[in-house]
Amino acid sequence: MSAHRLPLAVLFDRDGTLVVDVPYNGDPELVVPVPGAREAVDLVRAAGLPVGVVTNQSGIGRGIVTEAQVAAVNAAVDALFGGFDVWRICPHAPDAGCDCRKPAPGLVLLAAAALGIPPEAAVVIGDSSTDVGAAHAAGARGVLVPTERTPPSPDLVTAPDLLAAVRLALAGGAG
Repeated sequence: MSAHRLPLAVLFDRDGTLVVDVPYNGDPELVVPVPGAREAVDLVRAAGLPVGVVTNQSGIGRGIVTEAQVAAVNAAVDALFGGFDVWRICPHAPDAGCDCRKPAPGLVLLAAAALGIPPEAAVVIGDSSTDVGAAHAAGARGVLVPTERTPPSPDLVTAPDLLAAVRLALAGGAG
């Protein structure tokens, strides 16, 4: 684990972290927050930190959903959580070779730049090792919140739920 440092921003993965994962969701009516997610985001805001979302949306690149559908889902997420300070989305298919698809660092670097902070001052919280991998690739810290689809990884800082992950991040304990 890296030295304890307080973050200047917290970036969340969208699907499976903030909202229930509906694969290739293009329907805002299907957006449902993960239990404890609103409280977790509110806790970051109460600490005076900006919050953002970094999300792979390969359904766009695969032709399954449109950019407009993803934007409508993101607007529903924004409405549920009171708006985010920054959104960064990778619309590319997995084989596109882009530098933004997690675990590549692009989304985290772009979000940090939009917030005016160095990437190492951000913490990324997500439900997949690719989320934490993107954080590490960008020089940021990460916390894994495993689900039934994404098991814990002994090599990563892990929290049992989103609220615990936020508390760990705000205490400077993310890795």
